[in-house]
Amino acid sequence: MALTGRFSLLVALGVVPVVLLGADAAIAWATLLGWLLLALALGGIDLALAASPRRVAVERDLPSRLRLGETARSELVLRNLGRRMLRAEVRDGWPPSAGVHGRNRSRVDVPAGEGGRVTLALTPTRRGDRVTEAITVRSHGPLGLWARQATLAAPGRLRVLPPFHSRAHLPSRLTRLRELEGRTPILVRGQGTEFDSLREYVRGDDVRSIDWRATARRADPESPGAAKLMVRTWRPERDRRIVIVVDTSRTAAARIADEPRLDTAYEAALLLAALATHAGDRVDLLLWDRRRRGRVHGASGADLLARMVDTMADVEAELIEADWAGVPAQVRSVTSRRALVVLLTAADSPGSARGLLSVLPQLTARHRVIVASVTDPTLGAAVSRRDELADVYAAAAAERTRLDGDRVAAAARRLGATTVAAGPADLPPALADRYLELKAAGQL
Repeated sequence: MALTGRFSLLVALGVVPVVLLGADAAIAWATLLGWLLLALALGGIDLALAASPRRVAVERDLPSRLRLGETARSELVLRNLGRRMLRAEVRDGWPPSAGVHGRNRSRVDVPAGEGGRVTLALTPTRRGDRVTEAITVRSHGPLGLWARQATLAAPGRLRVLPPFHSRAHLPSRLTRLRELEGRTPILVRGQGTEFDSLREYVRGDDVRSIDWRATARRADPESPGAAKLMVRTWRPERDRRIVIVVDTSRTAAARIADEPRLDTAYEAALLLAALATHAGDRVDLLLWDRRRRGRVHGASGADLLARMVDTMADVEAELIEADWAGVPAQVRSVTSRRALVVLLTAADSPGSARGLLSVLPQLTARHRVIVASVTDPTLGAAVSRRDELADVYAAAAAERTRLDGDRVAAAARRLGATTVAAGPADLPPALADRYLELKAAGQL
């Protein structure tokens, strides 16, 4: 049972007859007692006439998933199984991170034996599973004085996926990829290329590319002198293995430009995976700190990105140190062939990067390795601003941070890795560009 504001107002109005009729204390107390008894009687009658909230059947209609930043509609269908009119206030138990628009309470009137619908708009503010277990139904009587209240099971789960804002860069990179593949007929054979097709010889072609067997098969036996030379063409090798390792340790929790490093790493991994799968390469994903937090293996095409975002959705950064010693074994469990290994981690401090640098020789001995990290775009502005004494100290700290990042990058390059460092908005396209450069150079 619950009391409403109307009942409180009714009780407060008892002061009026006490003031008008109560000439002495006895009359005043008698009048007040009578008014309270009247209010309680009206409240009891109102409660008896209220529909039972436990005789309500609940159905929930909710999309299974959406991307972060999008809006979903959560609908509740309430069916009144009782014989009285249901005048109810319904509260859905979504957590604050579900991003309910407006108030989380709705009024609904449902006649006996019929149904009513309650709709909420949700714009989640965090990735992962947003869960609600129950709703609370408060059934009012016709006077609205007292109400019956019950909590009913109405489980719902909304999976919030990474937003993949970097997909805006995908069309331009796919255009560059098509241009790269369009130039392949004039490429000469070399490391990282494979046979593409045969065509007729034109002046300027490398004579070493002439396929004499194909020329002989094409020759006319009656006029062998009229045979046309055929040459082989080559293209960047397909079906290369790409292993993306995302660091989910404590350094991934740092916010750069109001975005966690981990979210930027997810954006870069998704853009690279989308581009690589269009190029015919095979992509695997590992989420790692001291244990494997998630893995996508053996997927291709549209299923690859779907499984990646589903794996990324509920993985947040752990406030523990990364165990880089286990990464080479994880990569070997994915593939025994030479692959492109992309490490998305923080590489801005020699102390935090010591474990990474210690395992790079094991990786670079077998694979092509890229170390991609996020840099703080505010450091450049801090270095150049020296108006006051506090600005000078801030500039010195920013310069120290930049120098530390340069030292880590130089050490990684000495160990055979390629480095990519950019701000949160620039890291995904920069990593995709580096992949295209390696693809064009036949270094995968």
